[in-house]
Amino acid sequence: MCDLRYPREQSHSFGIRCPHCLGETKIVLQKTIYEEQLKREKIKKASTPTYSVLLDNIRSAWNVGSIFRSTDGFGFKHVYLCGITPTPENEAVKKTSLGAEDSILWSYHKNSVELVQKLKPDGWKVYALEEDKRAIEIGKQVLLNTENCLLILGNEVTGVDEELLSLCDEVFYIPMQGEKRSLNVAIAFSVAAFVLGQNR
Repeated sequence: MCDLRYPREQSHSFGIRCPHCLGETKIVLQKTIYEEQLKREKIKKASTPTYSVLLDNIRSAWNVGSIFRSTDGFGFKHVYLCGITPTPENEAVKKTSLGAEDSILWSYHKNSVELVQKLKPDGWKVYALEEDKRAIEIGKQVLLNTENCLLILGNEVTGVDEELLSLCDEVFYIPMQGEKRSLNVAIAFSVAAFVLGQNR
């Protein structure tokens, strides 16, 4: 068992075997979860607020590359890649990031929940972009400009892991006016990053 944590779609054969090591899986909260012990990461709090993004089980390398490019443009400092999210070692990520992977810090973590549990005690405020019953419109949020912020984006189909949502200080949504109720994850990140950037 390699300890990869990723979502399993209900009534779908995907997830019976780990996509990484093909080992057996275990189900927790209706999600396929591998448990692991992450080495304790010490994140030094900067004198000015740092904005970072956590991409949990994003399937599309094209979306990941596009988000890398946007993180650079909107002044985010770190991209945490979790679960099955492809890293910049993937050629498709590099193609759409247009070199942003060289200017943005990034790290890979198998288990996003354990990562966030390590970050919160170091003073990080954690937010998710998700349609959720407690979500507030992103334009109506109030963030302190002295706090380090981590924005979480989840899987294109299953959304943000419920355990991650339980660790969030706030959950935001982007209001939609048409029949479609969601945006492509890379576009959604750009909208959210722009709005959150108004606080700095």
